Amino acid sequence: DEQRKALPVLDLQSLIKNMISRSFRLAASRSCAAATSRSQVAALCRSSGTSLRCFASAVADVAPEDPPAAPTKVVEPDSPSVKALDNNLRPSEVVKELNKHIVGQEDAKKAVAIAMRNRWRRMQLPDELKKEVTPRNVLLVGPTGCGKTEVARRMAMLNDAPFLKVEATKFTEVGYHGRDVDQIIRDLVDVSMTLTKRLWTEKLRNEAAAVVEDRILDLLTGPSNDSQRGRESFRDMLKQGILDDQEIEVDVPSGEKNGDMNFDGNNPNLVAMSDLWQRMSSGQKKQAMERKKLPIAEARKVILDVELEKMLENVDLKKEAITAVEESGIVFIDEIDKICTSRESFGSRSADASAEGVQRDLLPLIEGCTINTKHGNVNTDYILFVASGAFHAVKPSDLLPELQGRLPIRVELKGLTENDLYRILTEPVANLVRQQVELIATEGVELVFEDDAIREMARLAAHFNKTVENIGARRLHTVIERIMEELSFEAAELGPGTKLTVDKALVETRLKEVMEKTDLSKYIL
Repeated sequence: DEQRKALPVLDLQSLIKNMISRSFRLAASRSCAAATSRSQVAALCRSSGTSLRCFASAVADVAPEDPPAAPTKVVEPDSPSVKALDNNLRPSEVVKELNKHIVGQEDAKKAVAIAMRNRWRRMQLPDELKKEVTPRNVLLVGPTGCGKTEVARRMAMLNDAPFLKVEATKFTEVGYHGRDVDQIIRDLVDVSMTLTKRLWTEKLRNEAAAVVEDRILDLLTGPSNDSQRGRESFRDMLKQGILDDQEIEVDVPSGEKNGDMNFDGNNPNLVAMSDLWQRMSSGQKKQAMERKKLPIAEARKVILDVELEKMLENVDLKKEAITAVEESGIVFIDEIDKICTSRESFGSRSADASAEGVQRDLLPLIEGCTINTKHGNVNTDYILFVASGAFHAVKPSDLLPELQGRLPIRVELKGLTENDLYRILTEPVANLVRQQVELIATEGVELVFEDDAIREMARLAAHFNKTVENIGARRLHTVIERIMEELSFEAAELGPGTKLTVDKALVETRLKEVMEKTDLSKYIL
């Protein structure tokens, strides 16, 4: 410092060279670059009034010749596991994954696993035969709370194909106010667009990261190759995060986006107008940029997003998304029994915009037709449809005969027994008992459920299902919340290290009042 004060500022570069050559030679080399903290580098440059580019030049002059730097190792972002993105899951593997979250219902698991595998098998066929093989749609029939919806939810997590779950009751017949069934395919295409963009982003991330690194180095040292060794030294410090606090000027999106015309997806004419507008304004959609001074840690993320967007412009995302929908799309239609009317009351019922008319609208969709979307026309010939319903008040045979024929595979799901309810409380990875234990553990309190208590909860849940209303596994939520009501309230007041035990006696005490009441409507979902 004394030498620096005594010398003029113009001779600062020579001073840095001398300091590095005499005292910091090891820190200047790549092998010891980590010994130089980011605060030391930044403080030295700030106090001296010099730039990082001068520092890089000084390092280059004294640093020994090293072999070329290894390629940048980019840490992959959090993404679904390889298994979850694997299209080649065998039926046994699908069932094994479903067993981690769903108890029983082996027939439903096998039907779903076979349907998923047949999607992959069809893709392996020659083109002339592939066109003749259509998916075998599935109808899941079973009481409420037996696992129909959970099968669909877990099925979506195991598949990288475009997947959409819809409620049949949300749609109305064409001509009535509301969403018509064509919106199902439009929503599926939107899901596919998001999925396709994510997969391409992961594929291009490494390439974009290398471009980002070069751009940052250009801002630090300049694009000239005169100080290549200094550039490589800076590359090492950049990889190790030493320069993360150093500020650089970068172009960032200003946040002002050109407005898009959003139309009701149910009107094909408006959809066509929206598509025409997007094509006409495609040349004006470049987002305005503004120059900002950001730390390298933040600038890296901003530049990476910009570079990824540039690379994605060379990919036809719309075409790939539509192809993915047509070849491997899956639609799960829940509560299909709610748009079905018993044949006995056929003549006496009033018109219902969400009943039989919706079934008629579903016929061409499931059989195969072309739907106009804002991304292009979509053919539904090879989309797999899985429908489910409890069919309490009606029977599957009350569906339109044509719709029954388009759902050829029918799977009966069984009601849950007391033993099934006990397994639901203990076997799944994220069972209800474990959820309560982990929630209370956040207060520093240990919660323990005895096996007798868990069996008693299963017995009482089965009893309520028989005597009040059978709502399946959902009854367990009512039971366990009743038991945990006071414990959850008091847990925050207890000191860390406290242990709470839920035994059979506590379960009986907490539910005794419920058992004695004749009006259980408060506890019915």
